[in-house]
Amino acid sequence: MDIDIDEFTSQDTQASISKKHKHIEEALVKDIGNSTSLAGSKSGAVNSENCSSLNSDLSYHDDNDGDGEVDDGNDVDDVSDYDDNDDYMFDDNGNNDDDDYLKKMQDQFDNVDLPPGVEASISWLKEPVPHANVPASMSTSSQSNTMGLPTGVRMSVSLFPDLENSINKAAGASSSTVSADLSSDGKEEEEKDDVLRKYELFKRFDTVDDFSDHHFCHVGFSGQQPPKNWTKKIQEEWKILEKDLPDTIYVRIYETRMDLLRAIIVGPAGTPYHDGLFVFDVLFPPNYPDIPPMVYYYSGGLRLNPNLYDCGKVCLSLLNTWTGKTNEMWMPKTSTMLQVLVSIQALILNDKPFFNEPGYEKMYGGPEGEKKSTAYNEEVFILSLKTMVYTMRRPPKHFEDLVAGHFLLHAHDILSACKAYMEGAQVGSVAKGSVQNASEVGKSCSMDFKQAVAKMINGLVANFCKNGSKDCEQFRLPS
Repeated sequence: MDIDIDEFTSQDTQASISKKHKHIEEALVKDIGNSTSLAGSKSGAVNSENCSSLNSDLSYHDDNDGDGEVDDGNDVDDVSDYDDNDDYMFDDNGNNDDDDYLKKMQDQFDNVDLPPGVEASISWLKEPVPHANVPASMSTSSQSNTMGLPTGVRMSVSLFPDLENSINKAAGASSSTVSADLSSDGKEEEEKDDVLRKYELFKRFDTVDDFSDHHFCHVGFSGQQPPKNWTKKIQEEWKILEKDLPDTIYVRIYETRMDLLRAIIVGPAGTPYHDGLFVFDVLFPPNYPDIPPMVYYYSGGLRLNPNLYDCGKVCLSLLNTWTGKTNEMWMPKTSTMLQVLVSIQALILNDKPFFNEPGYEKMYGGPEGEKKSTAYNEEVFILSLKTMVYTMRRPPKHFEDLVAGHFLLHAHDILSACKAYMEGAQVGSVAKGSVQNASEVGKSCSMDFKQAVAKMINGLVANFCKNGSKDCEQFRLPS
């Protein structure tokens, strides 16, 4: 909105406001939301010896910046870099923290996407604008007294061309602002509908081309022709996946690299992983199926399960990365990739991951074990929230539409669950934003957990809003 402030301010005041206005414009045009693809970590193989030993004593990762990424060592408490490629630093409220001035502006203009050439409306720069039906002349006792006119004598604005010009400009500017607001709202709704449409059309199984960010892109059959019997087996695996994948598992295979596969598994309801997205890269080795596939988990540096290491290792009997009974191990003639994915979802991402730790089921029986399991779930949920942010900010290649649509659709449910957990509901007892069993309320009483959730709320709200959700601000907590 162009504002002619010559008629309203002195030259000094005009210069001051213009300087601030320019400052705002420069800040607003910066890109504060470039999504980057999730780069495949190359730090060691799946069975790397650098993986830490199993440890169920999770922490709340207070050294993290609250956005799902491990802190780089610079101790800036409660401040997260909203994007690696910009200069904005946001606190837990999602506000710009450069100075008080831009912080106020960020609150007003967060998530506004105006068309090119349309300036944002700045409320404290606008003079009061008359109603659209304001007459060409006006009469007030106060104006008559000010101008020295007798009471009852009407003052025509046309007698003061500068004032009339200012009013006309202000009215025109107001109209432009309303049009811009409507245009922005319409555009946001259109973009939201487009995201949801792409999400609904997203295939559970599909073939893609680019494998450049895959964790195993530099190993396997790269540049080599695989044997025919191996190719036939992989094609059989594809047919099984395409036919029988559950609704909560998504797979992408690569046209030019049959030995690679990427999967996203949705965290099951009733577990501390609910509503999360968990990313896995798979390699079918040259001697497959004599040996099981190799699986890498994108952890974001977070250890949220005894079987999922922060270095990417996946511990599972079916993968021969952990001990088990004969029928639990990989069997070349009968085991499949579908079984691997379903086992990860059901056996690893379960409702009581504390007992995934070897020996804990026998060691911690009865009330003591349940208490430790509950505390573990609370810690896991915090790490799952951070993984959500990590995945939103770095969606894996070819899954961008899934990630955007999933969190746009489930943002309100996730925040409602956070609110319920802060009020005492047990982790995992909330589904679709509602507590499923009233008897579970009051069982999660850890003050540390409630404070950890509270610390995450505003960052989640900011990221969900940035992703297109419009019903999340009600969950924002006071600074």
